[in-house]
Formats: sequence, C-alpha cells, structure tokens
Amino acid sequence: MRNLKRLIYALGIVTCLFSMVAFADDQIVIYMQMGGTQGDGATLARTNGARAAAAANNVKLIEQYSKWDQQTMIDQFKQAMAASPDGIAIMNHPGEAAWAPLVDQAEAQGIIVTSGNNPMPNIEAKYQSKGFGYAGADLYNGGYLTGQAMVKAGLKKGDKALVYDIWHQQGRSRSSQGVYDALVKAGLTVDKLDVSAAVDSDTSLAIPILTAYLQAHPDLKAIGTQHGSITAVLPKVLQSAGKKPGQIICGGIDLSPATVSALQDGWITASFDQVLYLQGYMPVMQIVWAKRYQIPGLHIDTGIGLATPQNIGAIKPLIDQGIR
Repeated sequence: MRNLKRLIYALGIVTCLFSMVAFADDQIVIYMQMGGTQGDGATLARTNGARAAAAANNVKLIEQYSKWDQQTMIDQFKQAMAASPDGIAIMNHPGEAAWAPLVDQAEAQGIIVTSGNNPMPNIEAKYQSKGFGYAGADLYNGGYLTGQAMVKAGLKKGDKALVYDIWHQQGRSRSSQGVYDALVKAGLTVDKLDVSAAVDSDTSLAIPILTAYLQAHPDLKAIGTQHGSITAVLPKVLQSAGKKPGQIICGGIDLSPATVSALQDGWITASFDQVLYLQGYMPVMQIVWAKRYQIPGLHIDTGIGLATPQNIGAIKPLIDQGIR
C-alpha cells in the first residue's frame, strides 16, 4: 500500500511540473472509453484515475460507458470524432481490424488517439510517433499468475476445472488463455465455456448458467474467469449450487466490492489486480503530453499482481477510496 501511495504521489509531482507550463494553455478536450457502467467495481478506479489526471491538467473529460459492448464502443468513437476533440482514449475489445480505419480517420483529422486496458500492437506501432500509447497490464501473464495461484490453493493433476470467459473474441481472451494454460500445465482437465454478449452486458445471467454447469459436473474442482463482473457473482453461483467457501477453487480479476468480500470470506482464492487507477490516469496524461509537449506514445505496463485472502486486508482501504 505504501508503494502505491508513493507512486501516486510521484505521478502527482510529475503532473504538477508539466502543469506549471500547461496552465497557460487552452483547455484540452478528451473523450475516454471507461468500459462497463459508471461506478461498477471493474470501472470505478479507472474513472477516478482519469478524473484525477484531468483535474490536474485543465482537461475537459467526457466519459463514455459501453457495458463492454463492442458496437457501442465503435459508435461512441464515431460520436467523439464528430465532436473534433483533442484526444480519444479507447480499448481494443472490438479488435484491431474494426478499429484500424476509424483510428486512421481520427488521426487524419488531427485527433490524438491512445489506448488502455487491452493492447493494439499494430495500431500502436503505426501511430506511436503521434502519441498512440498503451496503459495496461500484460494480460496473458496476469491470467497465468492467477491460474498458478489456483493450483497452489490445492488443485492437483487430474482435477477438473472450467474457464468461463469470452473465448469468441481473441482480444478479450488473452488473460483467460493464461489461466487455462497454467491449469493445463499443472495437469488438470480444463473445459472452456464461452460468455455470450448478453452475459457480458448483464452478468447476473451467468448465475443460472454456471449453476447448471456445476450440477452437470459434480466433480468440478475449480472455476476461473478473467471477467471482472463475473468474478463478482461467483459467490452467488456457488451458493446457488449449495457449495461452501473453498469447496470450489475460484480465480478471477479486478477488485469490485463484491470480489473483495468474496476474497475475505474465502469464496475466491485469487483475483488478478491490474491497477485500474493507472489505466485511467495514464491515457489522459498520454494525450496531454502528446498535445502539449509532442511526447510520443508510451507503452506503460500497469503491473500484474494478485489479491488474495491473505493480502486483501492491506489493499482494502485503497479499494474503498476508489484507487485500487
């Protein structure tokens, strides 16, 4: 916790140094895609980070929430382009093929585009000199670390596990593939179950689906997911299936209030912490730096860590502040 406070303090100092010059400049307008719904556990810290960077740099921030729907993200980008802002921060959930012509159009209009949460390596390489960067974790490694933690919690060779995630979108399955590979390497028999678009937008629909899966697979030992909102409903799934904490080893992602409670109560063994606050803060700063100081795109690894029942007590005060 001290290290994160020091990092945020250091970011504040850097921001203030740049702002000494920037205050004389005109206000910068940035549209930013936040992901889910305003205030939800997988989005709040990102929003707070973006707001903090905007407040320190005379930025007018227009927040866009999509419930993780790909077409909504595309439509929001078109709406942002029509407003001719200084910059737009996006996520790669629709995939690079869908984004490429739109980013080309925005760049031709002189709009700075950058990315967060889910990388776009080809577009980043093309427009890095114009400020296109990335702020996010190494998703595969984070998922793999989560899978390893699940194994260490008591799984053994031959056990059966499920990884429930968005397998039909390659850009959304990098982290879950890490979980899958870690479990397979440990000798488990692992099934993949795809998350539909309906469940992606309303994760309460995951409860009956997973409950039915547990009933059909009574020998299941573990459930992994890298969907933050599905992670949050796993305790309800297990309760619906008549399970007790620890009977099914669960690994997830992000630190929503429900996930924090689940970690404290033993329903979840490990949750991938990708430091969402920085994934909000740094894209805003990237656009500010590119606009005012012609700084090229920075590829920023926000880090991979795990929240566990053992360390959640130390992290929780920061989560309550909307920082983690």
